[in-house]
Amino acid sequence: MRGYDDLVGRVFTIVSPPLLLLLLLAATALTAALWYWYPAWIPRRRPRLPRLPRLTLPRWRRRKPKRATSAPARPAAPGTPGATAAPAPGGTLADRLAAEGRYAEAIRERLRDTVADLTRAGLIDPDPGTTAAELTTAAGTGHPAVGPALTGATDLFSDIWYGHRPAGPPEDDRMRHLTTEVRDRLGGGR
Repeated sequence: MRGYDDLVGRVFTIVSPPLLLLLLLAATALTAALWYWYPAWIPRRRPRLPRLPRLTLPRWRRRKPKRATSAPARPAAPGTPGATAAPAPGGTLADRLAAEGRYAEAIRERLRDTVADLTRAGLIDPDPGTTAAELTTAAGTGHPAVGPALTGATDLFSDIWYGHRPAGPPEDDRMRHLTTEVRDRLGGGR
């Protein structure tokens, strides 16, 4: 402890206490400013050394042979592993996804289409981040007839997407039925 007292005594004999206080405040202000603007004064990357030019030799490019046009592929027979049911012409994206066996995505797309219809009808005003339950509440308040079917559709969507329940053809058919019911009750069947 005596060594510390001697050090403080020597510092005060060289620098007056008010000047020492001013120097400490200036050092504190400088540290605070550097801390506040830290990313701006640190270089983003180290400077690179200049690169030497590369010697490039001419390359002989081999021509790619023209591909022979092959006969159009025939669809696989129903019942074979590679067969998928083709959607009806003019089908929606949800129908195409379901035909590919991507039922969870088809269910999501069917709900998106229904939300778009509800928005066009003026029942809801979806904002980014709005949950399916909030959309159901808003639509059910504005048009009570769509409430039960829309609640069933959003519950099915939530079970599959957030509950990680596997989706298959029965779930897709149920979602198709529920969304059709919502559209019918809106009066603008799709």
